[in-house]
Amino acid sequence: MNKKHKISRSDIDKAIAKKFPSLPKDKISQALNAILESMIESIEIDEKIEIRGFGTFSKKYIRPRKFINPKTKAIDYIGETATVHFKPSKSLIRK
Repeated sequence: MNKKHKISRSDIDKAIAKKFPSLPKDKISQALNAILESMIESIEIDEKIEIRGFGTFSKKYIRPRKFINPKTKAIDYIGETATVHFKPSKSLIRK
């Protein structure tokens, strides 16, 4: 069975602090925030982010679609939406 594990920002902070104990925790947190903010800003303006050996992040557009409210049977439409798409590198994918 393939379990998915979620990693939070604080988990990344702890892992970096464990690997580099001489770095102050506030500096680690500031650096991580700066990296994540720049990634978010880049994806917002439709730039692709590639991290070699890890994968690529890009913005994916989901086409407009209609839906039916099951309670009222009313037909409504959802406009185009965007989401972040992650494609892992080949080295991340286990065979």
